[in-house]
Amino acid sequence: MQIPSSMNVVEISQYGGPEVLTSATHPVPSPGPGQILVRIAYAGVNRPDALQRAGNYAPPPDASPLPGLEASGHVAAIGTGVTRWAVGDAVTALLPGGGYAEYAVTDADHALPVPEGMPMDQAAALCETFFTVWTNVFMRGGLQAGERFLVHGGSSGIGTVAIQLAKLRGARVFATAGSDEKCAACIKLGAEAAFNYRDVDFVEAMKAEGGANLILDMVGGAYIPRNLDALANDGRLVQIAFLQGSTVELDMIQVMTRRLTITGSTLRPQSQSAKAAIARALETEVWPHLAKGTIGPVMDSEFALADAAKAHARMESSKHIGKIMLKVA
Repeated sequence: MQIPSSMNVVEISQYGGPEVLTSATHPVPSPGPGQILVRIAYAGVNRPDALQRAGNYAPPPDASPLPGLEASGHVAAIGTGVTRWAVGDAVTALLPGGGYAEYAVTDADHALPVPEGMPMDQAAALCETFFTVWTNVFMRGGLQAGERFLVHGGSSGIGTVAIQLAKLRGARVFATAGSDEKCAACIKLGAEAAFNYRDVDFVEAMKAEGGANLILDMVGGAYIPRNLDALANDGRLVQIAFLQGSTVELDMIQVMTRRLTITGSTLRPQSQSAKAAIARALETEVWPHLAKGTIGPVMDSEFALADAAKAHARMESSKHIGKIMLKVA
């Protein structure tokens, strides 16, 4: 596979709104030891990309400054010590950054084979959401069959994956969303009930079910004390983002008296070995279901790489259901 010296990218020209995403030309990176270079077919668009664009989510010091945390494509080159992959292999990969480009480098252990029969646009929609959900719902949240699970933003990329995986685990799944159309999409994916947060108090709705054993939240702000109220005794709240802010006043007494657990994580700062362990778990536990078509990413819309600003505007409108993709190749 012939590799050019330069590539088309979309970079963050300055911090701000979607309009600061601009096309540019950068040198093609080279894979270091233990890394692979991926010729990107599609890249996923995720909330952390928008946070980075706004200046609120700095990439790690050794990562590409370009946005983009997941992509599908083909291995274009391999670094020393890489034995699993060969040039030409089709992969979907978690990236430390750099996905808004024709080529990106990532750790070889953070790539997974494209599930059999899955088109490349769907394959690019897997890693950021599936890694995040698996880490927080199952590894940190410990969701078990029969438990009551509530996910906020059920029609988002994270939400649609969380509903499917929780249902696959045998949990009773509930979701919140901002329209009747989005609630219907959540139910179609396997939610037992979906609450339009404009009309329904999710706290009272979950209390009527006995309380949630586990809540996955990316809203934060005023939702945090309400989440605690919606939990059953011994319930767990897992926080993965703060769309409404991370600072809130809490009376912690019920955490003690009702034995509640508050935890959370972000994916990007975790160690290389931690991400590799998540990849191995996903390949064993989830990838066979993707290959069978039992579960799969929910696709919203597709934009050309040069139209990344339009993709971000779509995401920040909150009108989307599922994943927004950039077509690169």
